[in-house]
Amino acid sequence: MAASNIEWTDATWNPVAGCRIVSPGCTNCYAMRMASRLQAMGVKKYAGTTRKSGNRRVWTGRVNFDSAALAAPLTWRRPLRIFVNSMSDLFQEGVDVEFVLRIWRVMERATWHSFQILTKRPERMLAVLSDSSFRVLPNVWLGTSVESEGYTGRIDLLRRVPAIVRFVSFEPLLGPIVDPDLSGIHWAIVGGESGPRSRAMDHWWVEELH
Repeated sequence: MAASNIEWTDATWNPVAGCRIVSPGCTNCYAMRMASRLQAMGVKKYAGTTRKSGNRRVWTGRVNFDSAALAAPLTWRRPLRIFVNSMSDLFQEGVDVEFVLRIWRVMERATWHSFQILTKRPERMLAVLSDSSFRVLPNVWLGTSVESEGYTGRIDLLRRVPAIVRFVSFEPLLGPIVDPDLSGIHWAIVGGESGPRSRAMDHWWVEELH
């Protein structure tokens, strides 16, 4: 089991590796840094997922699928909250719908776990999950990341996604978000940026969201 230090989850499950920068919240992505290290160590799953850009490593947009990891949650017998694709984004364009469906079927079988899926691409999440192939699963929480005022439209899209539990991650919070509409949202995460080159977060931004 891939135990996690993330405060709001118990474990991580990464059947997909690799991503692409889509908005300012991605700039100092911890997953991008970690993927570059794993790639340098020769971990096959992360081969080609990052490249050097100046004095840092960035996503290339390449996506690798780890079919061997698909069944992992079925072997974890203790009920867990599982962050799905903590190192990627399940609803990026590079992940085909058939692979998303394979992941969905595992979550449907693993009823004793709660799965948390977070995306910066709620428009594709909505498009994919509106297909009748995808049942609404009571143990799957669906969320989107909103790093600043300019991305609150993601919440409107999330509200339209068929789900029992919807959540928003205001992390990394890069600016004030005043009075966002959180109707239909059940849970919120708020936090600043960490790691090298992290951008400062003002306390009142958090207080305003609270």
